[in-house]
Amino acid sequence: MPQISTAFDGGNIKILDQSDSANIRLEIQKDGQADFYQWFYFRVSETGGAPLRLVIENAGGSSYPKGWTDYRAVASTDRKTWTRVDTGFDGTALTITHTPEGEVCWFAYFAPYTLEQHEDLTGRASASPLAKVDRLGATLDGRDLDMITVGTGPKPLWIIARQHPGESMAGWFMEGVIDRLLDPQDPIARGIAKAATLHLVPNMNPDGVYRGHLRTNAVGTNLNREWKDPSLEKSPEVFHVVRRMERTGVALCLDVHGDEGLPYNFIAGYEGAPDVTEAHLARLNGYRDLLATLTPDFQTEHGYPKAAPGKGNLTTSTGHIANTFRCAAMTLEMPFKDTANNPMPEVGWSPERCKTLGADCLQAIWMMMEQWESGL
Repeated sequence: MPQISTAFDGGNIKILDQSDSANIRLEIQKDGQADFYQWFYFRVSETGGAPLRLVIENAGGSSYPKGWTDYRAVASTDRKTWTRVDTGFDGTALTITHTPEGEVCWFAYFAPYTLEQHEDLTGRASASPLAKVDRLGATLDGRDLDMITVGTGPKPLWIIARQHPGESMAGWFMEGVIDRLLDPQDPIARGIAKAATLHLVPNMNPDGVYRGHLRTNAVGTNLNREWKDPSLEKSPEVFHVVRRMERTGVALCLDVHGDEGLPYNFIAGYEGAPDVTEAHLARLNGYRDLLATLTPDFQTEHGYPKAAPGKGNLTTSTGHIANTFRCAAMTLEMPFKDTANNPMPEVGWSPERCKTLGADCLQAIWMMMEQWESGL
């Protein structure tokens, strides 16, 4: 009989019945102190090489049920290589069918980027002479909130990720960013480090990541609705980042996310900020266009509807930062599925593609700064 477990970093599933490998019944658990749920990550052991049929019975009531359309789960026997597996959704239940090659197989909503992986990434940065690691403060569970700083130039640039912990593609993206910045022979990394100081927060929500949450921290707070008035009681993660931004200033901020429903990479901006001008929006639109020229994985046709001027949400990072610092602030969204405009069916949107996009975003930042120097 197969055995299912989630007692590890980022795990999430509830077992209803695991007695029959052809009909394993499961449910996704809600975020603690919140009703959000969509993220799952679990291990099946003692498979005996039998075909598995895993039925997540409460998928239809999840936070974003449209996200299951044309979706395929990921599976791995080594937690390094994740492949897409047969997945179906009937409007109520999500059914995953797969025959593992080994006795142990992990399944997830997207390739996980765990808190332990974040610690490894922070360790690589700390060991590099090109980077400095700061502890901005503590989370509600007492975990460290890390910031990695690269460069000594005058322009303060920020990249943050994982406000929503279930959006694990953002962790892979940040690995691509940081690994490129730590390459001493990369000309783009060297150029940016001379012209700017990059403040990188690769994991804004370590408590939620470890607990296996979709969107919230340890007390059920959606961090990306806390930027206007963060508190140490509900959202210390945002509180500490905002206070540091007030010290450094912000010339550009990229906030990295994942979108459950849309099968595209796209950028959402601050068109709805109060008193927004065409000059203010020019850098947002210019960055979008630059990134689209660098990679076919990014596009500008599909995305969120743009808010009317003065109707934007200033409780989000992008809204607050663009309005407060009058700078270019952007929310980069990546898919849980595949990119419909540039599909790769076997892997879908994958960790390697996330990392490559992260590196491409750095090149777009470099090109954008060259335009700034030219007065554009």
